[in-house]
Order: sequence, then C-alpha cells, then structure tokens
Amino acid sequence: MDHHHDTAGQPPFDLTVTDRKVLALSDEEFQAHTWMELRQIIQDNNLSVLKRRPSDLRRYMRWTNEIKTAYGSITNFICQERLHWHPLSVSTESMGPTFRCASTAPLSNPDDYKILRNDWPYGLATDITHLVVWLKHRLPTNGPEGDLAENARQRIQEFVQKEFVDKLANDNDSNTRVMWFRNWTGLQSVRGLEHFHVLVRGVPDAILQEWLM
Repeated sequence: MDHHHDTAGQPPFDLTVTDRKVLALSDEEFQAHTWMELRQIIQDNNLSVLKRRPSDLRRYMRWTNEIKTAYGSITNFICQERLHWHPLSVSTESMGPTFRCASTAPLSNPDDYKILRNDWPYGLATDITHLVVWLKHRLPTNGPEGDLAENARQRIQEFVQKEFVDKLANDNDSNTRVMWFRNWTGLQSVRGLEHFHVLVRGVPDAILQEWLM
C-alpha cells in the first residue's frame, strides 16, 4: 500500500516533524503512546511529539479540508455543531470568536465551558480516553510560542483536581489516572477556540458520561 497516496497536496494545517514521520508509516508500524510515555511528554512539555495513528491523521487531514469547505473554518464547525455556542457580533476572523460569559473567571461556571470527547484523539493505548475542555474565556499566554501563563496553569490544575481527580476519589490511585495539557498556540490545529486536553486512564463509562453531560 502507498502510505503517501492520500496525503498529497497542501496540508490543511501546519504539519509537525512528528506528523510527517507518522505519514510515512502504516498503522501496523505505529506504536501507541503509553501512559508512562505520556506522563513524561507532559512533564517535559515536549508536546510536539504527540502523534495520531497514521490512518487517523490522514482522515483528519481530509476531514479538515471538507469541514473548511462546508463551514469556512474548523472553529465555525465546532461552535455550531459540537458546542452550540453563539459568538458575539463583535467577533472577528483575526481575533477569533468572543462570547458572553456567565462569570468573569474562567472555568468557574459550567455555562462557560464544555467537556467533550476528542473527535480526533492522539494514538493512545486502549485504556486511555482523550477529552477536551472547551472554554468561552481566553487564557493568558507567554512568549512567542503561546505557552500558558502560570496563573492560567494554576487555574486549570485546580479545575482538573476538582472536576476529574476528586470524582475518582474512591480509587486509591486517582491522582495517577488523570493528566492534562494545553498545546502551545503554535501546535494547535484549532486556534480560534480556547481549549485544553485531559487524559484519563481506566475510568468507568458511568463516570465518563457524568463528565460529558
């Protein structure tokens, strides 16, 4: 099989070095991220090495082109079809959508964020679920790469502890079953909407459904 056949042409988003390596592989050659590997990647903030399965990455590229044609942008699609949020009329294409928020503090009011499964998760071991927390607020960043400011990182950590870790409190290893990260701005394929990623391991479906309500 020609692994490059359906990736020809201009990619719909900036491909990382990791993406280009993945596109040269088959699914059989691909090695999924393990929990321990993910923990080290997040601890080192080495997020550019996160990768999707080759077939998923090719499909994601095709899907992205199709959605941009149909909706104008991935941001428009997510707002309309996944979040059902309505941007204010003052929103601009260059700045991205802005929303009327119930609270001035990010992640403090459930009306201002939504937890969804990642439609296009990274290539993870089978017991790991990839969630995304979408926010109406913008979080402050530092530097040209757009890494999170420390106060924003602390706010997310407190939210993840309360919303995810504490809900697994009956398990002795709850702190080792939840991780989060936010891609630097330069790594995001959806830059118009604020979001961060949560990875959970071995979580029962009943608890997952509570998060996704």
